[in-house]
Amino acid sequence: MKTVKVYGPGCKRCETTEAMVKEAAAKLGVAVEVEKVTDAKSIAMAGVMSTPGISIDGKLVHAGGLPDTAKLEGWLTA
Repeated sequence: MKTVKVYGPGCKRCETTEAMVKEAAAKLGVAVEVEKVTDAKSIAMAGVMSTPGISIDGKLVHAGGLPDTAKLEGWLTA
């Protein structure tokens, strides 16, 4: 199971990013545990300078704007 964290204050883009992660994981048959991180200090400590951000198994893979679906699928299958 992959641990995915979605970093952001809870805005619409952050919610959309979370949904994209879940949809991509379901499509690929990858088991994920998605955690939303909304605390500003935690977001900054993770190195996210622009939200939404995504980390997979502790590695920051995306920050700022909605992720590209193909890239998201690649991150989940890596």
